[in-house]
Amino acid sequence: MAICFLLHIFLLLLLTPTNANLEGDALYALRRAVNDPDNVLQSWDPTLVDPCTWFHVTCDSENRVTRLDLGNAKLSGILVPELGKLERLQYLELYMNNLVGSIPAEIGSLKSLVSLDLYHNNLTGTIPPSISKLSNLRFLRLNGNRLTGRVPRKLTKLANLKIIDVSNNDLCGYIPISGAFSKFTEDSFKNNPRLEGPELMGFVRYDAGGCN
Repeated sequence: MAICFLLHIFLLLLLTPTNANLEGDALYALRRAVNDPDNVLQSWDPTLVDPCTWFHVTCDSENRVTRLDLGNAKLSGILVPELGKLERLQYLELYMNNLVGSIPAEIGSLKSLVSLDLYHNNLTGTIPPSISKLSNLRFLRLNGNRLTGRVPRKLTKLANLKIIDVSNNDLCGYIPISGAFSKFTEDSFKNNPRLEGPELMGFVRYDAGGCN
């Protein structure tokens, strides 16, 4: 009876994916979704126990992924929703590539995220309101893409936000000025031809700006 119980526990351990494996799978999903002409992701071997030995990946003492540094890596392709599984990720650095498509709403699951740098790509679609869930976020740089729609008002709840840059997109409506946004200048929002300037609290409705 005891042998059967131990065998059952052993099989459960074999069949239950570890956090490291889940994070490796999430990163490998990104690798499959992008073109990598310079082979910067060549070390990303999905057969390894965890992704902590992969180049451009940093882990903590518990082998959980905390940084992804792939800025200016000549990658093209899309961002995958699996990135939202990197629960301890603090730095997502994918700036100055040729990424297309939308920013996955699952990014809002990265509760440890401090820095989200996706600037100078070709991302389209709207800024996900789910980013407002990232209470530790300090740096949000999405400039130099082709993002459309409004600046989500929920982002004003990000009390720790030090820098936001959504300039050089195609955003529309008005710039929220409450909460964390009260300290940002218009330079953070410049070169959005359809963005009509700061909202006037009590005079202009946030949703009144032209976004047709």
